[in-house]
Amino acid sequence: MKIRLASALLVALLAGCGRAPLPAEIEAVSMDASQRGDEAAEQRLQAWAADGMPVAERELALLYHKRHRDDPARALFQRAARQGDAEAAFQLAELERDHARAAQWYRQAAQLGHAKAALGLALLLKNGDGIPPDKAAAAHWLGVAARAGDAHAMFLLSNAYADGDGVPADPRRARDLLERAADSEYPAAIQELALVKQTGDGLTPKDAAEADQLLKEAAEHRRSNAHRF
Repeated sequence: MKIRLASALLVALLAGCGRAPLPAEIEAVSMDASQRGDEAAEQRLQAWAADGMPVAERELALLYHKRHRDDPARALFQRAARQGDAEAAFQLAELERDHARAAQWYRQAAQLGHAKAALGLALLLKNGDGIPPDKAAAAHWLGVAARAGDAHAMFLLSNAYADGDGVPADPRRARDLLERAADSEYPAAIQELALVKQTGDGLTPKDAAEADQLLKEAAEHRRSNAHRF
């Protein structure tokens, strides 16, 4: 109830002072509309979207997508993406069944610093899904996503450096990325690091006890982080 009142107060204050809402304020009203079914909050969101505010367009699109109203959601995502909203472009790529068109939206969002979009584009380039395969470009976008903190990208880029796939082989860099992915609780990275420690190599000493502990951690993170990665 307190949150709902806070959202209503925010809307009233914004209407009273006549200033445009900040993105965080739009997202707060959107959360109220989505999680609590607040009709007044949804109407405010619709009004902001009608005024051409890209964050409102994107948030209203997310609300419609949640309700399986994909056609109006797609139209709103497109309006927001054309105004430079990275999350809207990413969502369009996720909705797109044509991989070539999805790649265009992923690229737009990735160029704006969206980590998951960079990962999505890298996977399309790596596998040649709907676009010509380009291992070097795939590695580039994995690097963009990894630098933004995406653990899945760190793990895949680690494999690329280990195998010389799209980048010059660099075992030390591969191991550093693997350890970063494991530190970020990515289960496959934790498991692979455990296997390395079981036998040891030139970069990592053998440590059977730590390997066993890592395998337990990997299993636990698979259960607890099923929806995170």
